[in-house]
Amino acid sequence: MTPATNDLAYDPDQNPEEKRAVRKHYRSLAKVVEEQQTNVNEVTADELTNQVLRADELFDQVKGPQEATLDSRFLLVTSTIGAQKARAMKSGSGAFDMDEFVTKLIGFMGGRKQLEDQVGEGDSEEDIDDSESPLEWGKIGRKALAKSRRVPALSFMLGPLSIEQKKRGPMKRNKLEKNKEDMKKPQELREEDISRSQNETTKNVAIVENILSEQTEAINIFRLVINPDDFAQSVENIFYLSFLIRDGKASFETDPDGSPVVMLCEQPSQDDYVQGLQKRQIVLEFDTAVWKRAIEVFNITESKIPPRPKAQTRLGDKWYG
Repeated sequence: MTPATNDLAYDPDQNPEEKRAVRKHYRSLAKVVEEQQTNVNEVTADELTNQVLRADELFDQVKGPQEATLDSRFLLVTSTIGAQKARAMKSGSGAFDMDEFVTKLIGFMGGRKQLEDQVGEGDSEEDIDDSESPLEWGKIGRKALAKSRRVPALSFMLGPLSIEQKKRGPMKRNKLEKNKEDMKKPQELREEDISRSQNETTKNVAIVENILSEQTEAINIFRLVINPDDFAQSVENIFYLSFLIRDGKASFETDPDGSPVVMLCEQPSQDDYVQGLQKRQIVLEFDTAVWKRAIEVFNITESKIPPRPKAQTRLGDKWYG
């Protein structure tokens, strides 16, 4: 919509009465189309056309942004109604018949005429093969050019004209069949199995305590616990030593050179803790890299703590290494 050429597009000094009258008319039109939007099927194309023409006349009097906003809102609702009516349109009394369209298209391009010429007295249309009958594609092309300015280009048909949607059947899930012969009952962990593990720990802690008692001075912790042939047993030795330190039977200190050392000590009494003695905990980092480095630095060739046979754990009636 274009305002009258003799009038200004924007006039801040427009007569207030004129502005109120324009707004009133736009609101009336908007109310009508909003009611029509609830029932699009009853709205005719002539009614929409008359409403748009009325809005076109009102736009000649629009000189401010507020009135222009009312006009754009009206056009938005009207165009929405037009689009809904276009989507609801049908060809004839029913929906678009693709087979009928193709039949008429073949006849328009001369295919049906040649087909009728080939039909004899005892033949029917189904008996005649018109797959090789030339069609005048240029004829339909000229018709299409009259409706579009787009340059025609070579393209391919995207599949057949009618596509049957495949129906997916019910999904079958394969059930996992379990062989009862391969099923095993979980091993039961009994109380005597746990007791055996506790007895092994107590025995090994006592061995570490005896070795410390034979030392006349503090010993480097790595020289004490490391087994150069078995990293796992080195970790176990640290575990056993930690019980002695926890109970106060061994002390963990740092000598003047900064090396960590351990030694046996007199176990503190309850009175010592009452007088202010406190227990402290530390975290010792020990991995394979530290284990190998300690063996190299301290030249450890044999374990101070006697190596033990490979540990085995019994679960139920079986032993596991």
